[in-house]
Amino acid sequence: MLTHVVYGLSVTTLIFRNFYVNVPRSIVEAATVDGAGMLQTYTRIMLPLSAPAFVVTLIFQFTNIWNDFLFGITVVPNPQAQPVTIALNNLSGSFSVDWNVVMAGAVLAALPTALVYIFLGRFFIRGLVSGAVKG
Repeated sequence: MLTHVVYGLSVTTLIFRNFYVNVPRSIVEAATVDGAGMLQTYTRIMLPLSAPAFVVTLIFQFTNIWNDFLFGITVVPNPQAQPVTIALNNLSGSFSVDWNVVMAGAVLAALPTALVYIFLGRFFIRGLVSGAVKG
């Protein structure tokens, strides 16, 4: 878990930095004029505005961790605890491959990621295009 946190920290920081740069400065200034401190401004104003950035980060990190092959095969020696991509790799034999079994496994392995994109897709698109328009 710590490996994935450290590995995804740079992308997560970049997503949140780009999101917060595009939040109008006048919102923070209005909160300061109303008497809110830095912590109160963040918890009451910036955090609710950050929902699209959190969803984009969640989708990217979930997809990265779910489809992980390299860390799963090198860091986790126990076959019972390895990610699903290792199991898909182990489905193909050395002399012959049952493609119907591999395809069924690939569909089952892709299902959680597809469901995350389907249910959180509108937040994902909103978070991606939040910094696309200047002005």
